[in-house]
Amino acid sequence: MPVSKSLGDVFEARALEYLQRQRMKLIARNVRCRGGEIDLVMSDERGALVFVEVRARASRRFADAAASVDARKRERIVRAAQFYLTKWRGALPACRFDVIAFDAGRIRWVTDAFRADGT
Repeated sequence: MPVSKSLGDVFEARALEYLQRQRMKLIARNVRCRGGEIDLVMSDERGALVFVEVRARASRRFADAAASVDARKRERIVRAAQFYLTKWRGALPACRFDVIAFDAGRIRWVTDAFRADGT
């Protein structure tokens, strides 16, 4: 397994533990479709689906981890979320996109980090 993938798995696990401590429930991990992927799909205490991108940076020298979720990456996450929702059974819940960012080991949770319409 490549080092970056195994390191990514470690940060995803840390993000999952953190979110579960915040009373969120895991729905799915590593949802993939052609042209996109979602690290974690969670449900918050109100029943909203939360699509979570996990990012990590060893330092803030170039940009913080949350800022590295650029327009192209957001498009790929939205595409994967749309794919995921096509398989949803029942009424669609409210949805949002969050980012869990690790900067030099510190965790930051950015709720409602972006919208499917690009805002």
